[in-house]
Amino acid sequence: SLTHVICHTCFKRQERLHRCGQCKFAYYCDRTCQRAAWLNHKNECSAIKRHGKAPSENIRLAARILWKMEREGSGLSEGCLVAIDDLQNHVDSFGEEEKKELRADVESFLEFWPPHCQQFGMQFISHIFGVISCNGFTLSDQRGLQAVGVGIFPNLCQANHDCWPNCTVVFNNGNHEAVRSMFHTQMRIELRALSKISPGDELTVSYVDFLSLSEERRKQLKKQYYFDCTCEHCKKQLKDDLMLAVKAGESKPSADTVKEVIQLSKDTLEKINKARMEGNYHEVVKLCRDCLKKQEPVLGDTNIYLLRILSIASEVLSYLQMFEEAADYAKRMVDGYLKIYHPNNAQLGMAVMRAGVTHWHAGLIEAGHGLICKAYAILLITHGPSHPITKDLEVMRVQTEMELRMFQQNEFMYYKMREAALKNQKIQVMPEPSNENAPSLFHKKE
Repeated sequence: SLTHVICHTCFKRQERLHRCGQCKFAYYCDRTCQRAAWLNHKNECSAIKRHGKAPSENIRLAARILWKMEREGSGLSEGCLVAIDDLQNHVDSFGEEEKKELRADVESFLEFWPPHCQQFGMQFISHIFGVISCNGFTLSDQRGLQAVGVGIFPNLCQANHDCWPNCTVVFNNGNHEAVRSMFHTQMRIELRALSKISPGDELTVSYVDFLSLSEERRKQLKKQYYFDCTCEHCKKQLKDDLMLAVKAGESKPSADTVKEVIQLSKDTLEKINKARMEGNYHEVVKLCRDCLKKQEPVLGDTNIYLLRILSIASEVLSYLQMFEEAADYAKRMVDGYLKIYHPNNAQLGMAVMRAGVTHWHAGLIEAGHGLICKAYAILLITHGPSHPITKDLEVMRVQTEMELRMFQQNEFMYYKMREAALKNQKIQVMPEPSNENAPSLFHKKE
């Protein structure tokens, strides 16, 4: 759905992109991006033209992998620690439904694959699809806010999972606007340390978002990656008590009341998803407010069902320009997240950034600046100083710092100037809420 609004080379979102004249499918910022893509797009271009349409992203990726093998062979290329042939595919562990999907993918692939290209056996094609299913990384747009595709990076497939990892992987689109300057940086995928790592320690990353109960994380890992997680957080169910916390105090709610409210939360989340799909955001806000009224006397501040509703409410209210109410929910959400997540977690950093921007829009400059600084400190570690989103955040940090100084010198004048500025400029519309969370690192099975 995003093929015509995002450049196929640098993944930058643009209003007007140049379309490939041959296949009419690929879009690029300019000739520089088009030339940079040609090696990978050349075969795909003629295949799409012959086939009449572009296939799914998994089939396109499988085709690109096999075209690369056709060009370079299947051995190790420079800097590569493992060949694609040697990656785990788990095809033998597939259930009936997964085997059926695999057969459908292989059939679609064979329809797309040109007869004049090197032919590969059915078993090897199945292996490639298994590898994509178990080792695919999500590629995000230039800002890191929306999933736009899937890629395979063999070296990083060597990193094992831990629910509380010492590393993270981030997709950095680089700086394509400065091709000939010293600021030019290549697109790359980076393995970044989250804290000090001792020599000999295994480098681990998390394949799933931590914000789920250990049993749910284990189920997800078993379903997609076919292993039982034995990390300390799963074995000891660490943080599960926080994620299921109930209101403390003298009148502690009964087990039946808690069960009832959690069921109501699950039902509400389903209704919210339906309303969001229909673009009915005022209905989403009503559902969130009603649910929060029932949750607040019963669930603790770190309960994941409360946090999920707070997250949706703050995002949708921001989009509807109701910033003050959104800021209140965002603050409570961040306070809960800070008690659950690893202090240097990419998802935490993004959530703190969103909360900071919401406070800033609400005119709560002190809290907004504080949250933006906190987010910047986290993203410097998880995304690094050259990532586009970190650079955006640095600009916001400087701007809010300047506004905060003005606020501290003369509060009255600050609000007057803010009011005048808002009158003279179009209201900035926040990005439309998406049904997906921030892109997860690993490509999920549909």
